[in-house]
This record gives sequence, C-alpha cells and structure tokens, in this order.
Amino acid sequence: MVATVLHNLKHIQHEMNEACNLVERNPDEVRIIAVTKYVSTTRAQEAVDAGIIHLGENRDEGIVEKQSAINGEVAWHFIGTLQSRKVKNIIEKVDYIHSLDRLSLAKEIDKRATKKVKCFIQVNVSKEDSKHGMSEEEVIPFVESLQSFTNIEVVGLMTMAPHVDDEHTLRQCFKTLRNLKQRVQALSLPNCPCSELSMGMSNDYRIAIEEGATFVRLGTILVGNEE
Repeated sequence: MVATVLHNLKHIQHEMNEACNLVERNPDEVRIIAVTKYVSTTRAQEAVDAGIIHLGENRDEGIVEKQSAINGEVAWHFIGTLQSRKVKNIIEKVDYIHSLDRLSLAKEIDKRATKKVKCFIQVNVSKEDSKHGMSEEEVIPFVESLQSFTNIEVVGLMTMAPHVDDEHTLRQCFKTLRNLKQRVQALSLPNCPCSELSMGMSNDYRIAIEEGATFVRLGTILVGNEE
C-alpha cells in the first residue's frame, strides 16, 4: 500500500522540527517544495490538498500539464536545467527559477519576462562534472553583471550536494553555499536580496536544514515515484 502524501508529510515535518530545534531555528523558516516530476497530476494534487503550496518541476511540459490541472494556490518552481530556447515556454508560468547559471540565460529571462522573476543562482559547490551550475568563484562577478537586468531578482543560491552518505562531505557542501550567500548579501546590490538557500533533497534534507536551508526539494520521500 502506497503511503499518502499527508502521512509522509507528517513524518517529514517531525524530522524538520527536530533539525531546527537542534540548531535553534524556527521551523517556519523552512519551506518544502514537492518535486512532482515523477508523479501524476493526481498525486501532485494530493500534495496540494495536504497543505503543500510549493511545487517543483524540471521540464517545461511538466509545468504546463500540471498547472492546467491543479486546483489551489500554488507557487511554481522550475528546478531543472533550463535551456534558453525553453524560457519562453515557462516564463509566465513560474514563480521561481532555481537554475540560473549563465549570462545568456539571464538575458533571455530578462527579455521574455513581463514582471520580476525570482531566481536562484545554481552553484556547483561539489565541482562534479555531472552537475550543472557555476563555480563558487564565478558567483559574485555574475551577480554584479546582472544589475542592469530589471526583470531578474536574485533571491538566493541553489546547489545539489553529492549523492553520498558521508555527513561531513554533505555538511561542507551546504556550509560553503551558506557562506557564499552571506558574501553576496554583504554586497547589498539592488535586485539581489539573496536571502534564500535552496538545498537539501530526500536523502540529505535534515543536514541541509541544520546548515541553513530555507527551501528543501523533496520528491521520493514525500510524493513517491510513479515512473
């Protein structure tokens, strides 16, 4: 029997509360993004009915399909690699983009958007060849280059940690992103509050929360996998 999303959510919220208590954080600072790319619209609707208001998709087709069918107030997050030619398909449909990682993409977002788009800069903290994102050293020059782009708001940074069990490795990855966020914030640049950290997934979200995550992206552990 497949567990309901509500059942899974209650367990996750208990784990989140424990993680927050451990580092004296307010659990309200951490929001769950239900990653629905591997589940049906019905299962995504179940997440919304359980009280989840943030849904994440990694394909433009997924956003279009689910958005047209989901009932309820939802903030839509595009969390996958975004090709510049696909920007026009999703730009009016999403509230957040988690994968801004190059100037050409920023130009396309700024050109296509009719309102300010909340963007996370994707950083490849782990330096893995298989992962997208810019290097830690590239972030501040990149942020500074975005100041003339009136339709982009850099709300934070995003990373994907290595898929390993070693807690020290995971913790160092998340600490690096948090420290980088603080450096960007210290610049006090317009359109760049950089107050958010999108980090932590089903296997490492507790550690990410302890290290400062404000958004965790949960798929399998929350909504399952129907593919």
